Amino acid sequence: MNARLVGSGSDTVVLAHGYGTDQSVWEKILPDLARNHRVLAFDWIFSGAVKDPDMFDPVKYSSFDAFADDLIALMEEVKLGPSVFVGHSMSGMIGCIASIKRPELFKRIVLIGASPRYINSEDYEGGFDISEVEQLLSCIESDFHSWASSFAPLGVDPNDPPSVTKFENCLKRMRPETALSVAKLIFLGDQRDMLEKVTVPCTFVQTTNDFVVPNSVPGFMAKKIKGKSTVEVIEADGHFPQLTAHLQLLEVLRGVPGFDL
Repeated sequence: MNARLVGSGSDTVVLAHGYGTDQSVWEKILPDLARNHRVLAFDWIFSGAVKDPDMFDPVKYSSFDAFADDLIALMEEVKLGPSVFVGHSMSGMIGCIASIKRPELFKRIVLIGASPRYINSEDYEGGFDISEVEQLLSCIESDFHSWASSFAPLGVDPNDPPSVTKFENCLKRMRPETALSVAKLIFLGDQRDMLEKVTVPCTFVQTTNDFVVPNSVPGFMAKKIKGKSTVEVIEADGHFPQLTAHLQLLEVLRGVPGFDL
């Protein structure tokens, strides 16, 4: 998982990237975090940064539980102790599941642009109709690289070309079949039932205009989770504030218990 531990301090922060990226997505905020914390960054097994892509087994990684088990194993191996976990997008949900299994490993969970369910229903706004999700998956399957080029500016912010390019390049380093498998897990999955089992305090970070996650989602999750939760909104576009609004993200993190920036 290309794990690396940088910085120093009594507190530890774990940075977990989301779909289509790798640990380099944190490079703008990592130096600030590492001044007063030990920071663990790593690449999920589906990432294009992993040297042996054959390690990804679509059968094994057909649920978020498998990723949560990998996270727990990594945190135990590095012997971090109770940590602040910062998870972007799908990693927010992975962190929640891992905290249900091993709550003593987590002091707090920071979820950036996370969602337990992406498909709309009568009583829930996920952001996409099932037909839109099916079309998205069809595009990934039929022409992954063209889809990546068109999705990158929607997911990031078209007014920030360098960040769009970074996300697009990370996406295209994934194997198409791996990208499709993980996309199905994310966009067809439903993690809402597990939220009430989360007892660790949580901070939800949401941009004002996220194409992927509606603004109602963090409030929904905060009400369901048993741990004390807060919602922080960043005035920015896109799903990647760590790329397009990193100074605002750092300002939010300064107010999160467990951070000393």
